[in-house]
Amino acid sequence: MYKILGKTLLVAVLSTLASLLISFAFVPLMGGEVAGAGLVMTIVCPIVISIPASFVHFYLAEKLRSANTALAAAKDELSVAYARLQHQAQRDALTGLLNRATFMAELAARSDAGIHGGLLFLDLDHFKSVNDRFGHATGDEALARVGGLLSELALEGDLVGRLGGEEFAIFLHAASTERMLDHAQTIREAVEAIDLIAPSGQRIPLGISIGAFHCAPRFDPAEALAASDRNLYRAKSAGRNTVVA
Repeated sequence: MYKILGKTLLVAVLSTLASLLISFAFVPLMGGEVAGAGLVMTIVCPIVISIPASFVHFYLAEKLRSANTALAAAKDELSVAYARLQHQAQRDALTGLLNRATFMAELAARSDAGIHGGLLFLDLDHFKSVNDRFGHATGDEALARVGGLLSELALEGDLVGRLGGEEFAIFLHAASTERMLDHAQTIREAVEAIDLIAPSGQRIPLGISIGAFHCAPRFDPAEALAASDRNLYRAKSAGRNTVVA
């Protein structure tokens, strides 16, 4: 408010000075004299007119500026909230990995783009016994630890998702068969090395079975996932904690 009053008074002063300048410049040329009532009117008129008009103008301008600022802040907050909701809709709440629907959509997009790569279908071994023996909180910790591990080992462009329960999937972007198998073995060894401790202080050993399938360009996502799932079943049948391609 003080800022508005200051601007209003400044306009009144400038208006009065302009009125005086005009009067003293032109009235004598017309044979008149700036004095008495004429001088008073020269001073009073611009003050009476400019003060209310300027005050209303600056007040409304300030209100408009404040409204625009608030609108911009609300827009930014809405954008952040939308991005947060979009991220939450695409992510698994426990692990932060892509959920099944988003993973399959992204996998289809890679196929449509003609990208080849390695597809891994992973399943934690004997996970039900972890929940049964040590509780679901420990089971959730195991899933979160494995999810974080898979995310850390992924390279830029790779897709990592949790398909449900203890099942995960990874698409290795433009990976060769050799990189696919090396990455699968690295994951298997890293999961074995996870130091998961039960509330009792007992270390809980973890293992993971992995089915691998190399996808050619323009692969069918559903068929590729089914093929890697069949290889996962073979890995389970072969004694678990192994990789089958």
